[in-house]
Amino acid sequence: MKFLLCSILLACTAWITTAQEPQSCRLGFSYEFSNNKNWGKDKPVIMKVYPNSPAEKAGLKQNDIIERINGARIEEISPDDVDSLISDPEVREVRLTIHNFSSNNREVTLEKECTSALSLGEEQLATAFSMYSVESTHDRLFICPFMTKTTDAAVDFSQFTTFDFTDTDDHTISKIESVINNVLKTELTKKGLRQQSIKPDFTIQTYYKFNKNPNFKKKSRETAEQSPTFRYDITRDRVTKFPFYDANTPESEAEYILQFGIRFIDQRYVRGRVLWECEANELMSSPYAVDEYASIHIPLMCMQFPYVKYERNAQFILTKNSHNYTGIRYSIYELNKVVDVDYGSPASKAGIQRGDIIDRINGKRMDHTADEFTAAYRQFITNTLKYRDSGTRFTNANGFPNCMFWDKFKYPQIAKIFETDKYMTAFSYLYFFAPYVNPEGTGANVCILHLRRGTEKLEYIIRPELRSEKTIELN
Repeated sequence: MKFLLCSILLACTAWITTAQEPQSCRLGFSYEFSNNKNWGKDKPVIMKVYPNSPAEKAGLKQNDIIERINGARIEEISPDDVDSLISDPEVREVRLTIHNFSSNNREVTLEKECTSALSLGEEQLATAFSMYSVESTHDRLFICPFMTKTTDAAVDFSQFTTFDFTDTDDHTISKIESVINNVLKTELTKKGLRQQSIKPDFTIQTYYKFNKNPNFKKKSRETAEQSPTFRYDITRDRVTKFPFYDANTPESEAEYILQFGIRFIDQRYVRGRVLWECEANELMSSPYAVDEYASIHIPLMCMQFPYVKYERNAQFILTKNSHNYTGIRYSIYELNKVVDVDYGSPASKAGIQRGDIIDRINGKRMDHTADEFTAAYRQFITNTLKYRDSGTRFTNANGFPNCMFWDKFKYPQIAKIFETDKYMTAFSYLYFFAPYVNPEGTGANVCILHLRRGTEKLEYIIRPELRSEKTIELN
């Protein structure tokens, strides 16, 4: 359990040692210094904003450029100083000056979220015990065959704030083009850009074709046995199987070929210059509608604008974490001990206190060491593989190859396994809303805690909040 629990760290975390105990503080975003000539050159660019974090609450967005930290200009300080200013353990508030398409110098003040460094929260525990409910908590890597390039000129993309389409006459565009334009408008508007028909800073040109491959011969054995291609489908909010081959497949073995591209064309400085272009070339085993492809993949393609991370084969990570939240924080060293309780949380309102010793959760014993929990969890994973649906198998972002959802026809047997003492499944309460953990359904989604407070023995019934978080980012 130690390696499962203690390796889960959020970005921009600082350690603060007080006279009482060390604390872990986070702002909730990750960044990297840009070497991109078109966006934030030599400055920190925000790569990810974590859900329910101070950064998200303050309105920070992916691709925001940090211009100043606590008033100090980035150009005047070293990269090491940037990290020190952000994670200074003596400073609870950090003031950032942000630059993006919609704002030149917006000041944002973030107050660090601090908890005991010796505690484990339920979000971390849900990730550690994710094999209890892969359906609810997992991360997975997927690759899209995008080729992305930008102008060779060192032009600052932040100067381009308005756009329009090369053909804005609704009577001349096709249904497919209408779908494409609407999705593009939505994505660019999210970034702070505005559509403007008169003298836009850049225009958008799209192109596409779908053909039966005239050079198709036949599939080799290797191609026929390829694993299915899965990607995140934003239109259905789920990971979906697609009829695509991987990028290494010989073109002659694909029955169909789909090409889809987007160009942003300069209208402000050098008219006609291509500022940014992203093109997808898919080898396919069966037909696929261009408008559906565009609806799903344009949001992914636009994640490479204005900050290009991959020139070829963009890699994405989908992270999903849905779990029961009570607000209890457990000791790293004694998992049955309450180190802290989040203010205003269900556990806090119910009366759970710091220092309480939890004997049972939903009837399952908590008096086990971290090593005992780890050994039992590993045994649980090994012994329950036969109850999983092999058709859902995938390799997660950490390289574990046997991530599979539970077989829907075996939920009753699985629920009985969760009740087996030898597997020490006390933390399955994190997924008590799921039918394979709790056959009685979401209406009975409660946490019954038996605990000790000094010499008292107490029982508490807590109705947890169901927290669902999902992010998709460039890897």
